[in-house]
Amino acid sequence: MSTSDQAQIRTRMFARALGPFFTIVPTTVAIRGSYMRTLFTEFQANPMWPWLFGAILLIFGLVIIAFHQYWRSPAAVIVSVVGWFLAIRGVLLLTVPSAYNAAGNALYNSGAIAAIWVLFVCLAASGLYLTYAGWKPQSGPP
Repeated sequence: MSTSDQAQIRTRMFARALGPFFTIVPTTVAIRGSYMRTLFTEFQANPMWPWLFGAILLIFGLVIIAFHQYWRSPAAVIVSVVGWFLAIRGVLLLTVPSAYNAAGNALYNSGAIAAIWVLFVCLAASGLYLTYAGWKPQSGPP
């Protein structure tokens, strides 16, 4: 199997998992937006939560980075960027949770609700694209 075939298979497998996740979660957060502020407040109140989620985000990001080092198609770029984003976000939550929380508060209090909605729409659209790329029938032999 060629490296190109391996890259396509890995991208499809990551897209199959990440696509539905990034379709469902941002949509749910957008729908339940008023409740998310309560969750964010509870997240800030207990120092265990930033550490736990930072560790989880870091390991998932590192797994994607380690097993998906491809940047040749739109789906591959999205998967790779997600891996780096998760890893960086995990490191920030582990090392500077107060700065992370302050940035979240500043964003929420600035009235940038439209920007947040645009972000969630982009995440959901990326999720739909990854779902399609991961689950569409292949045109050649497996």
